[in-house]
Amino acid sequence: MAKPELEFTDYRQFEEKPFSAVEGLTERVIAKDPDSGVATRILIFAPNTDTTPNGVQVHDFWEELYIIEGSIIDLSLNQEFTAGMVACRPPGMKHGPWISPNGCKTFEVRYYSK
Repeated sequence: MAKPELEFTDYRQFEEKPFSAVEGLTERVIAKDPDSGVATRILIFAPNTDTTPNGVQVHDFWEELYIIEGSIIDLSLNQEFTAGMVACRPPGMKHGPWISPNGCKTFEVRYYSK
């Protein structure tokens, strides 16, 4: 099954759900292929979210991100990333954990590539 066709839509119509056990970290999934795991979402860090309990993240898929608003700080790099910045992470790239003192909203696409 592929991701569904979707014309321009207000992202706030998609349900905001907790993402992981970290308090303050939520997502709005825009489209997802349940068979492949390919997904597009908005990831939301409430102010003072700390993903330290999740540790450093590493996964087997590509991840491309755009910071819509706010900022996050990568605790491993001791570096802040702000609105307007982008990232392209290949499978196996280490990143995080993160803190977001003032909150952050990102647009994210996850996919597998041969």
